[in-house]
Amino acid sequence: MLHLRLITPSDRTDDVVRLIEHTVGTTHLAVLPGAARDPAGDLVLCDVAREAGDELLSGLRRLGIEDTGSIAVEAVDLSLSKRADRAEKDAPGEAADAVLWEHLTDATHEESTLSVTYLAFITLATMIAACGVVLDNAILIVGAMAVGPEFGPLAGISTAVVQRAPRLALRSLIALIAGFAAAMAVTVGFSWFMDALGLFSEARLEADRPNTAFVYAPDWFSFIVAVLAGVAGTLSLTAAKSGALVGVAISVTTVPAAANAAVALSYGDTRQTWGSTEQLLLNLLGIILAGVLTLLAQKALWSARRRRTRTAP
Repeated sequence: MLHLRLITPSDRTDDVVRLIEHTVGTTHLAVLPGAARDPAGDLVLCDVAREAGDELLSGLRRLGIEDTGSIAVEAVDLSLSKRADRAEKDAPGEAADAVLWEHLTDATHEESTLSVTYLAFITLATMIAACGVVLDNAILIVGAMAVGPEFGPLAGISTAVVQRAPRLALRSLIALIAGFAAAMAVTVGFSWFMDALGLFSEARLEADRPNTAFVYAPDWFSFIVAVLAGVAGTLSLTAAKSGALVGVAISVTTVPAAANAAVALSYGDTRQTWGSTEQLLLNLLGIILAGVLTLLAQKALWSARRRRTRTAP
């Protein structure tokens, strides 16, 4: 269930209440006239089944509530109510299959912002991965994958394409390109520093690395894994399954490829630099393509289900 807290202008409250009452899957409606002070208006509370949430939010936006009042949504972890059970039963589809487009757009907007924190995480992840490729240490590679925040901008680009949101697409693209560029530049300097300390060496980079050589050897398996990971990552976002997203993060070779490219560049190894760059671009393309196709499929399936529900006797 989702809990909605609305501040509505007094002259729109009746419209809002009517919309909630006519939306299948809503319950626990409460209206507190004149309770809101900033902005001034009425306070309207209700619960709605997740699978009916997107329809209700779209209707509230059409009424202009986000401009004249406020719409706040939070997940209800536990609701002991027969009415809530009935609302979830009446709502079409399954909660796990529902996509809250407003929430997805808002979440990807936040995750795809080029902030100091984002730059810090992607840079640290790339530096950890640099240690992993030089030491041929798979554990460090997995750790770097888990730390990397790059799936946020990738999801932002996919969402922007499906939702036709050019500003989100531009923001996500800037975060993705600038983030990797900054992280690789810092990692080149980090590689020189580690070489000066005698911890990195060209001999180690050029030696046989059975555990990490894959980061500069792109092939069809790289693209296929990226596509599968993109599908899984998108589903984890739309279904709010953060645990699955961690698994996605450690299954694609993005940060390790960027790290290997940076270290190879610091030693002038163009072969590994180019191979790692190809690996990076192939993974990014696969994830974005999979994300777009997954969201389009979810949108089409959910729209078809809504049409069937509305036309059912």
